[in-house]
Amino acid sequence: MKRRLKIAIDGPAGAGKSTVAKEVAKQLSYVYIDTGAMYRALTLKVIRQGINFTDEYEVGQLARETIISIGHISSQDGLYSVFLDGEDVTDAIRAPKVNQNVSKAAKIIEVRKHMVYLQRQMGEQGGIVMDGRDIGTVVLPNAELKIFLTASLEMRARRRYEELKEKGYDVNFENLIQEIKQRDEMDSNRKVSPLSQADDAILIDTTDLSIQEVVQLIIVHSEGR
Repeated sequence: MKRRLKIAIDGPAGAGKSTVAKEVAKQLSYVYIDTGAMYRALTLKVIRQGINFTDEYEVGQLARETIISIGHISSQDGLYSVFLDGEDVTDAIRAPKVNQNVSKAAKIIEVRKHMVYLQRQMGEQGGIVMDGRDIGTVVLPNAELKIFLTASLEMRARRRYEELKEKGYDVNFENLIQEIKQRDEMDSNRKVSPLSQADDAILIDTTDLSIQEVVQLIIVHSEGR
């Protein structure tokens, strides 16, 4: 029986992690786990409850009391939904206000501890593709295949801009560039589980590559592992 791998895909905002990871999972008939969506779901709840992100105790307590799950409609076509305390928030977590605040929640120690615990449970059986910012370094350090995706700042902002416009949000491209730049700084410099490339991760620059080209590179790297 063919070995079912744990595949970790990390990288900054807009590098194409979610799109690529979902397609890789589809082609391998693996389960896709979007860890960023889990942090987004908690961020949405913090916003809804009017809690200040600087109140780390309250946000951490909220994380421990919150039920976040990913329900897969089909691992073969990559369809999934994100549930926050039983509510489907798949679309709501992509709102600009969530984008602007998710790094504030993600840097809180108690939030990350709880999320890492949940993510390790999800990934322990293998046959998964998990993407985020600390998957290869913290969540699944024993993953058989680790990928670090990157792209130029402008290309990442362009991708996020088109994604938000397609969903009907009114966004300014220049503001988005600054927002992603600030998020990069927060993710890379946070004290707990900062964004970084694992020593044994394969670096792929997606700036001039299509989604399918990136996916096929990862599929090739997965063969024989």
